[in-house]
Amino acid sequence: MGFTLWFTGLSGAGKSTLSMHVYLEIRRRMLKAELLDGDLIRTNFSSELGFSREHRDLNVRRIGFISHLLNKNGVNSVVAAIAPFEQAREQNRKLLDNYVEVWCKCPLEVVEARDVKGLYARARAGEIAAFTGISSPYEAPLNADIVCETDRETVTASVRKVLCALEERGFLPKADDCERSDYSKFDEQAWRLRLAELGYAKQR
Repeated sequence: MGFTLWFTGLSGAGKSTLSMHVYLEIRRRMLKAELLDGDLIRTNFSSELGFSREHRDLNVRRIGFISHLLNKNGVNSVVAAIAPFEQAREQNRKLLDNYVEVWCKCPLEVVEARDVKGLYARARAGEIAAFTGISSPYEAPLNADIVCETDRETVTASVRKVLCALEERGFLPKADDCERSDYSKFDEQAWRLRLAELGYAKQR
Protein backbone atom coordinates (compact mmCIF):
# COMPACT_ATOMS: atom_id res chain seq x y z
CA MET A 1 0.00 0.00 0.00
CA GLY A 2 1.43 3.35 -1.03
CA PHE A 3 1.04 6.77 0.57
CA THR A 4 -0.29 10.13 -0.64
CA LEU A 5 1.65 13.29 0.12
CA TRP A 6 -0.56 16.31 -0.57
CA PHE A 7 0.92 19.82 -0.78
CA THR A 8 -1.78 22.46 -0.26
CA GLY A 9 -1.47 26.24 -0.13
CA LEU A 10 -2.03 29.45 -2.03
CA SER A 11 -0.80 29.89 -5.57
CA GLY A 12 2.87 30.84 -5.33
CA ALA A 13 3.33 29.35 -1.86
CA GLY A 14 5.87 26.79 -3.06
CA LYS A 15 3.78 23.66 -3.66
CA SER A 16 5.21 22.84 -7.08
CA THR A 17 8.80 23.47 -6.06
CA LEU A 18 8.67 21.42 -2.87
CA SER A 19 6.62 18.59 -4.36
CA MET A 20 9.05 18.21 -7.27
CA HIS A 21 12.08 18.06 -4.96
CA VAL A 22 10.43 15.52 -2.66
CA TYR A 23 9.09 13.45 -5.56
CA LEU A 24 12.52 13.20 -7.16
CA GLU A 25 14.06 12.11 -3.86
CA ILE A 26 11.37 9.44 -3.41
CA ARG A 27 12.17 8.14 -6.89
CA ARG A 28 15.91 8.23 -6.16
CA ARG A 29 15.28 6.05 -3.12
CA MET A 30 13.90 3.37 -5.43
CA LEU A 31 10.22 3.78 -4.53
CA LYS A 32 7.42 3.90 -7.09
CA ALA A 33 5.81 7.33 -7.25
CA GLU A 34 3.79 9.67 -9.43
CA LEU A 35 3.68 13.45 -9.25
CA LEU A 36 0.14 14.77 -9.71
CA ASP A 37 0.41 18.44 -10.54
CA GLY A 38 -2.82 20.42 -10.17
CA ASP A 39 -2.49 22.10 -13.57
CA LEU A 40 -1.78 18.81 -15.34
CA ILE A 41 -4.81 17.16 -13.73
CA ARG A 42 -7.01 20.12 -14.67
CA THR A 43 -5.89 19.87 -18.27
CA ASN A 44 -6.47 16.13 -18.67
CA PHE A 45 -9.16 15.13 -16.16
CA SER A 46 -11.10 18.24 -15.19
CA SER A 47 -11.00 20.57 -18.17
CA GLU A 48 -14.80 20.89 -18.12
CA LEU A 49 -14.80 22.20 -14.56
CA GLY A 50 -14.95 25.82 -13.55
CA PHE A 51 -13.80 27.38 -10.30
CA SER A 52 -16.93 27.37 -8.18
CA ARG A 53 -16.64 25.73 -4.77
CA GLU A 54 -18.53 22.69 -6.08
CA HIS A 55 -16.20 22.29 -9.05
CA ARG A 56 -13.05 22.87 -7.00
CA ASP A 57 -14.15 20.19 -4.53
CA LEU A 58 -14.96 17.81 -7.37
CA ASN A 59 -11.48 18.32 -8.82
CA VAL A 60 -9.91 17.61 -5.42
CA ARG A 61 -12.00 14.45 -5.05
CA ARG A 62 -10.88 13.27 -8.49
CA ILE A 63 -7.24 13.75 -7.57
CA GLY A 64 -7.92 11.94 -4.31
CA PHE A 65 -9.47 8.99 -6.13
CA ILE A 66 -6.58 8.79 -8.61
CA SER A 67 -4.24 8.76 -5.62
CA HIS A 68 -6.32 6.02 -4.01
CA LEU A 69 -5.95 3.83 -7.11
CA LEU A 70 -2.22 4.48 -7.25
CA ASN A 71 -1.75 3.72 -3.54
CA LYS A 72 -3.83 0.56 -3.81
CA ASN A 73 -1.32 -0.70 -6.38
CA GLY A 74 1.75 0.25 -4.40
CA VAL A 75 2.48 3.56 -6.11
CA ASN A 76 3.05 6.62 -3.94
CA SER A 77 1.24 9.80 -4.95
CA VAL A 78 2.76 13.25 -4.55
CA VAL A 79 0.12 15.93 -5.14
CA ALA A 80 0.58 19.66 -5.66
CA ALA A 81 -2.89 21.24 -5.69
CA ILE A 82 -4.35 24.26 -3.91
CA ALA A 83 -7.33 22.29 -2.50
CA PRO A 84 -8.70 25.43 -0.81
CA PHE A 85 -11.52 23.92 1.25
CA GLU A 86 -11.09 21.93 4.47
CA GLN A 87 -14.06 19.63 3.91
CA ALA A 88 -12.68 18.30 0.62
CA ARG A 89 -9.24 17.78 2.15
CA GLU A 90 -10.74 15.89 5.08
CA GLN A 91 -12.70 13.68 2.69
CA ASN A 92 -9.40 12.68 1.11
CA ARG A 93 -7.99 11.94 4.56
CA LYS A 94 -10.88 9.52 5.10
CA LEU A 95 -10.46 7.89 1.67
CA LEU A 96 -6.69 7.52 1.73
CA ASP A 97 -5.26 5.18 4.37
CA ASN A 98 -1.77 6.69 4.26
CA TYR A 99 -2.44 10.40 3.79
CA VAL A 100 0.10 13.07 4.70
CA GLU A 101 -0.94 16.70 4.29
CA VAL A 102 1.70 19.38 3.85
CA TRP A 103 0.58 22.98 4.26
CA CYS A 104 2.79 25.38 2.36
CA LYS A 105 2.06 28.28 4.67
CA CYS A 106 2.83 31.67 3.22
CA PRO A 107 1.12 35.05 3.83
CA LEU A 108 -0.96 36.47 1.01
CA GLU A 109 1.20 39.59 0.81
CA VAL A 110 4.28 37.45 0.22
CA VAL A 111 2.81 35.32 -2.55
CA GLU A 112 1.41 38.47 -4.15
CA ALA A 113 4.86 40.04 -4.06
CA ARG A 114 6.29 36.96 -5.76
CA ASP A 115 3.47 36.67 -8.32
CA VAL A 116 5.72 34.86 -10.79
CA LYS A 117 2.88 34.20 -13.24
CA GLY A 118 1.20 37.59 -12.79
CA LEU A 119 -1.99 35.89 -11.62
CA TYR A 120 -2.59 37.96 -8.50
CA ALA A 121 -2.23 41.21 -10.43
CA ARG A 122 -4.77 39.96 -12.96
CA ALA A 123 -7.11 38.85 -10.19
CA ARG A 124 -6.85 42.25 -8.48
CA ALA A 125 -7.66 43.85 -11.83
CA GLY A 126 -10.79 41.71 -12.15
CA GLU A 127 -9.41 39.73 -15.09
CA ILE A 128 -9.59 36.38 -13.23
CA ALA A 129 -12.78 35.52 -11.38
CA ALA A 130 -12.96 33.36 -8.24
CA PHE A 131 -9.20 33.47 -7.65
CA THR A 132 -8.12 31.79 -4.42
CA GLY A 133 -6.96 34.29 -1.82
CA ILE A 134 -8.46 37.28 -3.63
CA SER A 135 -12.06 36.67 -4.67
CA SER A 136 -12.38 33.11 -3.40
CA PRO A 137 -11.35 31.93 0.08
CA TYR A 138 -8.55 29.63 1.13
CA GLU A 139 -9.39 27.75 4.32
CA ALA A 140 -6.18 27.15 6.27
CA PRO A 141 -5.74 23.48 7.19
CA LEU A 142 -6.83 22.53 10.70
CA ASN A 143 -5.03 19.18 10.77
CA ALA A 144 -2.00 19.52 8.53
CA ASP A 145 0.58 16.82 9.25
CA ILE A 146 3.47 19.05 8.20
CA VAL A 147 3.66 22.83 8.02
CA CYS A 148 6.31 24.42 5.81
CA GLU A 149 6.54 28.17 6.38
CA THR A 150 7.84 28.93 2.93
CA ASP A 151 8.31 32.65 3.58
CA ARG A 152 10.76 31.81 6.38
CA GLU A 153 12.31 28.47 5.45
CA THR A 154 14.68 27.69 2.62
CA VAL A 155 13.58 25.14 0.05
CA THR A 156 16.25 22.78 1.41
CA ALA A 157 14.92 23.10 4.98
CA SER A 158 11.32 22.52 3.93
CA VAL A 159 12.21 19.52 1.78
CA ARG A 160 14.24 18.01 4.61
CA LYS A 161 11.33 18.53 7.02
CA VAL A 162 9.00 16.59 4.70
CA LEU A 163 11.50 13.79 4.04
CA CYS A 164 12.17 13.37 7.77
CA ALA A 165 8.44 13.16 8.47
CA LEU A 166 8.05 10.43 5.83
CA GLU A 167 11.00 8.54 7.30
CA GLU A 168 9.54 8.79 10.82
CA ARG A 169 6.23 7.36 9.59
CA GLY A 170 8.03 4.48 7.91
CA PHE A 171 6.91 5.54 4.43
CA LEU A 172 10.42 6.34 3.20
CA PRO A 173 13.66 4.46 3.79
CA LYS A 174 16.46 6.59 5.19
CA ALA A 175 18.94 7.74 2.59
CA ASP A 176 21.82 5.74 4.07
CA ASP A 177 19.73 2.57 4.32
CA CYS A 178 18.58 2.21 0.73
CA GLU A 179 19.74 1.69 -2.81
CA ARG A 180 19.72 4.75 -5.02
CA SER A 181 18.53 5.20 -8.59
CA ASP A 182 19.85 7.80 -11.00
CA TYR A 183 16.42 9.27 -11.77
CA SER A 184 16.84 13.02 -12.08
CA LYS A 185 15.00 16.24 -12.78
CA PHE A 186 16.13 15.93 -16.40
CA ASP A 187 14.25 12.64 -16.77
CA GLU A 188 11.15 14.33 -15.37
CA GLN A 189 11.58 17.34 -17.66
CA ALA A 190 11.94 15.08 -20.70
CA TRP A 191 8.72 13.26 -19.76
CA ARG A 192 6.84 16.54 -19.31
CA LEU A 193 8.16 17.90 -22.59
CA ARG A 194 6.90 14.75 -24.32
CA LEU A 195 3.45 15.29 -22.76
CA ALA A 196 3.46 18.89 -23.96
CA GLU A 197 4.37 17.83 -27.48
CA LEU A 198 1.40 15.45 -27.48
CA GLY A 199 -0.97 18.10 -26.12
CA TYR A 200 -1.33 16.69 -22.59
CA ALA A 201 0.46 19.53 -20.82
CA LYS A 202 1.49 23.11 -21.34
CA GLN A 203 5.11 23.84 -22.14
CA ARG A 204 6.83 25.98 -19.52
